[in-house]
Amino acid sequence: MIAGVRELTGRSNPLPGVRLEFAPMAVDAAAVKRAHGRISGIIHETPVLSSRTLNEIAGGTLYLKMESFQRTGAFKFRGAFHAVSRQLEAAREHGVVTGSSGNHGGALALAARILGVPATVVMPEDSAAVKIAAVEGFGATIEYCGLSSTERLDRAQVLADEQGMLMIPPYDHEDIIAGQGTVALEALEQVPELDLFLAPCGGGGLLSGCAAYLAGEAPHVEVWGVEPVGADDTLQSFEKGERVTIDLPDTIADGVRNLTPGEMTFPIVRRHCRGVVLVDDDETVEALRLLMLRAKVVSEPTGAVAPAALLSGKLSLEGRCAVAVVSGGNVDPGVLSRCLEAAQ
Repeated sequence: MIAGVRELTGRSNPLPGVRLEFAPMAVDAAAVKRAHGRISGIIHETPVLSSRTLNEIAGGTLYLKMESFQRTGAFKFRGAFHAVSRQLEAAREHGVVTGSSGNHGGALALAARILGVPATVVMPEDSAAVKIAAVEGFGATIEYCGLSSTERLDRAQVLADEQGMLMIPPYDHEDIIAGQGTVALEALEQVPELDLFLAPCGGGGLLSGCAAYLAGEAPHVEVWGVEPVGADDTLQSFEKGERVTIDLPDTIADGVRNLTPGEMTFPIVRRHCRGVVLVDDDETVEALRLLMLRAKVVSEPTGAVAPAALLSGKLSLEGRCAVAVVSGGNVDPGVLSRCLEAAQ
């Protein structure tokens, strides 16, 4: 279930054809600190929460980093605002576009509204209603395309090429990665005794940014990615030593249904992460139920993936201290109801 870390052989380039230009910037602790300085005061500094019951189940001290309390209900706002603000003049002139299953789209839409930028979001045809409402509510234009991350990102790039908009990818960009890494910056300040850090892994923006920061500031901390069974493109890539592409995953965690890790994010994850843990949907649903009943917080299924690794016993704390990122809380009420019923 767990893959060990391997040596990084070299940096990757960003997605081909990405129009968002940026000054060269290594994604390291210093880059994350610069990003935090730019977005501080705009983002929420989200709290960490704990529960004695969850600690007992996990076998140590478990803190939940509540990115579901972030603006737009997910960590994605950090990277989106950072990326748009770094290219504000061009963004205002040409507009921005992205492909997203929902949370990055909502984050980009709000960042664009705050900064006075037109935004278009390409979303999958099976997008959750709550995420569609968020993107529309923040004033972005929505186009629907396919079911996979590849389809929507390809369509977004076509729109960027045809209309001259700036492509703001959901994870494969240095400004996005650095912005997401501010989650770990806050977590380390809040929990200085930290031993393990866990984050869900889709494209890898959150995991890579946090891993890069902790590698520089607290290299003793074990950083783990968590994926659903069947959506294990990062784990398979770890094991093979290169990016692997999988079929469209079937998992309740809709935010991590990626087909392949990011071209830029994967080398960072491979260099700095201890490994990847798999959890199945039943374990994710049980974690979601425990978060609501014991910690009194609402999470979307993807947001419960990282805590599930510890609450299911897939990764043992053994008396240590961990932070698990609850990455988002944008769950459709019907999905939440079915999850709670299934976990009883």
